[in-house]
Amino acid sequence: MIKVLIAKPGLDGHDRGAKIIARALRDAGMEVIYTGIRQTPDQIVQTAIDEDVDAIGISILSGAHMKLIPRILELLKENNSNVPIFVGGIISEEDADKMKKMGIIEIYGPGTPTSVVIEGIKGYFEHASV
Repeated sequence: MIKVLIAKPGLDGHDRGAKIIARALRDAGMEVIYTGIRQTPDQIVQTAIDEDVDAIGISILSGAHMKLIPRILELLKENNSNVPIFVGGIISEEDADKMKKMGIIEIYGPGTPTSVVIEGIKGYFEHASV
């Protein structure tokens, strides 16, 4: 069973999308841990390590993704963790390209069907185990 942490970093208080994704992943047979809103990168990484998750989903609408995502990646590296991260939110194509070069596995924009997110995560792990 794939274990996914869904987190909302920064001051963004809009968590509807994160909750929808968390429920969809759960209904698709994944174990989901939802940390709630206003998490720091340190809290997100510590929870990921403590819970031994297989993937981290970051929901971010605040526009602070180019500050928060690199910090999360840095903290994971400092903790010798290579947990894959997917991101959902309003992200420009330019920033999305930069984040993928940093190692983000996928970026899902507003309106992405939950089935696409589910298949993306499952596909990542099917491909990784080949």
